[in-house]
Amino acid sequence: MLLIKICILCTLGVITYQDLKDREVYGFIFLVLIGLLGFLHYQNTTQFNFLYAILMNIGVLIVIMGLLYLYTLIQLKRSFFEEVFGWGDLLFFLALAIGFPTATFIILLVFSLLFSVLVWLMLKNKANYDTVPLAGYMAVFLGMIFLINWMMNPLTLYLI
Repeated sequence: MLLIKICILCTLGVITYQDLKDREVYGFIFLVLIGLLGFLHYQNTTQFNFLYAILMNIGVLIVIMGLLYLYTLIQLKRSFFEEVFGWGDLLFFLALAIGFPTATFIILLVFSLLFSVLVWLMLKNKANYDTVPLAGYMAVFLGMIFLINWMMNPLTLYLI
């Protein structure tokens, strides 16, 4: 299990590095993260709870992405996946959805988004790009949460 945790932290580090440096992350990195987080989630819950949580989380994601898409289309009048939201961000959301029970997923999603906004507001004057490296900032947040959780109690992320 330690190897899985180290691989998760390394994968989050790669996502952070690539997103902050080039604003592009290789797609297979997200697939690796989805597999690792899914495996960890599956190991810490029952099969029924695992499948139920994934279905609920993906349902929540569909609603959120649908509302964001409609807002972009109606209010901003911009291309959604070209100018507003990246495919990597969606894949990172999917990794969270597969990697955690529903309550934990929602809490992590909300607080990682808040963390990303706060970091972006503090660093936007030094940034080379006008857009938020969302997946990179969320990866930093998730890495910090994992480190704190694994030092304290390794199961608390899966008991909510």
